Amino acid sequence: MTDAAADNPVHDWIAKSVAENPVVLFMKGEPEQPRCGFSAVVVQILDHLGADFVGVDVLQSEPLREGIKSYSDWPTIPQLYVKGEFIGGADIVREMFQSGELKTLLTEKGLLAA
Repeated sequence: MTDAAADNPVHDWIAKSVAENPVVLFMKGEPEQPRCGFSAVVVQILDHLGADFVGVDVLQSEPLREGIKSYSDWPTIPQLYVKGEFIGGADIVREMFQSGELKTLLTEKGLLAA
């Protein structure tokens, strides 16, 4: 993380959100009403697995939308975090779901019943 990033209040807010919530999805729209297909896919996967998660609508704030990309050094949205760790975007989440990796990860972290 650069010095500029360390002084970024948006990064502080993101770090706090990720630290306080076991599963956080930074997405376009809200879980009940996603505003992009990729966000909708990740919401469907998390719902299918029965994972409790917090959805953060990056469209509500331009600094947040740009900040999440620089925070994770990942260029696209949605972005999934589990127990403070950046997991990935829609393609990675879908691949992990299809392979069973995502369910295993959430179970090992104590976020899904085995």
